[in-house]
Amino acid sequence: MNKVRWGIIGCGDVTEHKSGPAFQKAKHSELIAVMRRNRQLARDYAQRHQVPKWYDDADSLINDPEVDAVYIATPPAFHREYTLRVAWAGKPVYVEKPMACHYAECQEMIDGCAVSGVPLFVAYYRRALPRFLKIKQIIERGDIGDVRAVNVRFYRRISDIDRDRKYHWRIDPEIAGCGYFCDLGSHMIDLMQYLLGAITEVHGLSENQAGLYEVEDIVSANFKFENGELGSGIWCFTANENLDQTDIVGSKGKIRYATFGDSPFFVHTKHRYKEYKVDHPEHIQQPLIQTIVDELSGWGKCPSTGRTAAPTNWVIDQVLGRL
Repeated sequence: MNKVRWGIIGCGDVTEHKSGPAFQKAKHSELIAVMRRNRQLARDYAQRHQVPKWYDDADSLINDPEVDAVYIATPPAFHREYTLRVAWAGKPVYVEKPMACHYAECQEMIDGCAVSGVPLFVAYYRRALPRFLKIKQIIERGDIGDVRAVNVRFYRRISDIDRDRKYHWRIDPEIAGCGYFCDLGSHMIDLMQYLLGAITEVHGLSENQAGLYEVEDIVSANFKFENGELGSGIWCFTANENLDQTDIVGSKGKIRYATFGDSPFFVHTKHRYKEYKVDHPEHIQQPLIQTIVDELSGWGKCPSTGRTAAPTNWVIDQVLGRL
């Protein structure tokens, strides 16, 4: 393709800044159509973002002959259905994360795209961010020696929405798959697998401690990577503080980083302590979108596909005891 012409299904909040403008700013890429069930909101989005077409019906966008590839930016409960419909139309699919509500759905999506002969990409965009490419480089060149262990601590204060017991789809298991662990923890699990390899064994516990909603509000897990490294994690969404900290411990030092935000990360060895400040791009999905466009154009490779993303859903299902 000389230029990839994109359509978006579900032009909600995530597309306003993180992804939508990135389709227009990436090289050899153009956003030409958006869809939302509320036609007025679809038209409003299109007019604000200078998108020429808008729809209130997904099939109309999918079957638009001018749309080359489709980005599915709906909640996870709809990812499988729309992915298969786009694949049946013979068009490449880029779907938001987590890939689906359950691992079995991910497998259906992978198989459906394979049968249709179309690529499937997933929005684990941290795999393309300069910040994490630098961390991966540091690990692979041996600055901290052989990796031994990983420890994740992620705490969030109770939000006003949750305190007031207001509905939000991210804590509706029928829509999101589980609670905030699916939404935020999925990014962290995928990133660890990108940096260190596949997680092959998982044991987890979950609980609803505060009783503010029906799904889990705290999760703990122990895991083993394919190369023998061990890891542990705790995700608490009713804490008294916000904390986002992952330590990768090696035989010669360690790396500490935050998964969200772009605060400095540090590398600490016996002889040196060094901080790295690597800023995020204006539109955080743009680097990954560029890799997708490059692959579709025949001169690059995207690091986040259905096959790399599905294992994160497998880990989540294992942690929550759903397999």
